[in-house]
Amino acid sequence: MDNPTPKLVPAVERASRILDFVARSRTHPTVSKLAQELNLAKSSVHTLCQTLVELNLLIKRSDQAYQLGPHVMRWSNAFNRQSDVATEFASIWDTETEMPGATITLTVRDGAEVVYIAARNSEFSHSLIEFRAGMRLPAAFTATGKAFLSSMSDFEVKRLYADGLPEPRTPFSEQSIDGLLEDLAAIRKRGYSIDNQEVAEGIICFGAPVLDSQNTPIAGIAVSLLIEDADETDRENLITNVKRIAKRLSVRMGADLE
Repeated sequence: MDNPTPKLVPAVERASRILDFVARSRTHPTVSKLAQELNLAKSSVHTLCQTLVELNLLIKRSDQAYQLGPHVMRWSNAFNRQSDVATEFASIWDTETEMPGATITLTVRDGAEVVYIAARNSEFSHSLIEFRAGMRLPAAFTATGKAFLSSMSDFEVKRLYADGLPEPRTPFSEQSIDGLLEDLAAIRKRGYSIDNQEVAEGIICFGAPVLDSQNTPIAGIAVSLLIEDADETDRENLITNVKRIAKRLSVRMGADLE
């Protein structure tokens, strides 16, 4: 049976829409602008804005337009204190049932390396490579590392690897800056990264970044499986799931993906 749609309190829902619009707007909206864009009665918007100003959630400017108030920042700071990407990752994978047999990892970037902060290894990974918390690998070879690097400019990547790429781990590891930059450009276009046996022969990984409230990558998530088991259907399923999990984590971390 489908869960019933929760009943929202109208005034709270309208106030939330007003705050969202003010937060996203590149200019400072007036009551008239808010009423027009949100399809609300002007009188209702006026009353709600007055209340939000009293609560320090909005500031009324001298030109009668509105901007976010200081109370919003207190909520933001509290959210950041209470958010833990590793904990959120664990809570998601504990309920994940669509990727049986896959290895799932979570990393953060430290310079030219990624550091693993959480991992769920499948049976195959123990025979080829076992991911574990605290493990470090070159960002240029890993799916999560490339997800991080794809958010950087070519100039920043070249500066990071001014002394060249690290020693290859396998014959498939990228060995030139130009090749890495081409790979990163492709990642930006398709929206996910691939480690095709660059870390361990026989394993293919698909990765995506986890974003914070500034839409900046704070972690990378990847799923891995034996390349011999990765037919086209499996690959599409893994890619869909890793992007979905990355998006769910990003939203929990405060990212604005709309």
